[in-house]
Amino acid sequence: MANWIAQRNELLGKAVIANLAKRNMEGYYCATKEEALQKALELIPETDVVTWGGSVSIDEIGLLAAVKARNPVIDRDTASTMEEKVEMMRKGLTCDTFLMSTNAMSEDGILVNIDGNGNRVASLIFGPKQVVIIAGVNKITKDLDSAIARARGTAAPVNAQRFAGISVPCAKTGVCANCNAPDCMCCQVVVTRHSRQAGRIKIILVGENLGF
Repeated sequence: MANWIAQRNELLGKAVIANLAKRNMEGYYCATKEEALQKALELIPETDVVTWGGSVSIDEIGLLAAVKARNPVIDRDTASTMEEKVEMMRKGLTCDTFLMSTNAMSEDGILVNIDGNGNRVASLIFGPKQVVIIAGVNKITKDLDSAIARARGTAAPVNAQRFAGISVPCAKTGVCANCNAPDCMCCQVVVTRHSRQAGRIKIILVGENLGF
């Protein structure tokens, strides 16, 4: 059965990559976390200044540790004050490589991402020279509507539970309440349907479940 699942994941991944190309985004398929890490490091020059948005996926494949050891980085988690943290996020908008995952993506190559502060989606849209996205096949959905539903109904509640001190309805119920809470996880819902700069956005699809 494992071989059948691997075959299905590869076929699906290659179909999505073909659709990403139509949208000026580069796609790569890697069957395993280990292959994904190797491909990501091939795409990131050692001299690049690297930063990242909150992502479990980039940590799960070992990419976070690898770039911290190899590249100059902007690591907001090293900030001693909130003011310093915000300033580091601003500097991240002009880095060379921005790392992230995506909350969901449709089979026809559209990315959907939600954000509270907005720094992650801001970097996806404009600023860094390139954006490298690590996404497990579990992030792929049938269409745009189901991608938005996944981002808000699956990713947002889990993220709300992941961060201490966040008080939103979905953290308590696991269900999106379409809230306007002060700590709302879905302040920005960004749909990326095309990259004006060809190849700026690079997506590594991994044939395993990553993140949530």
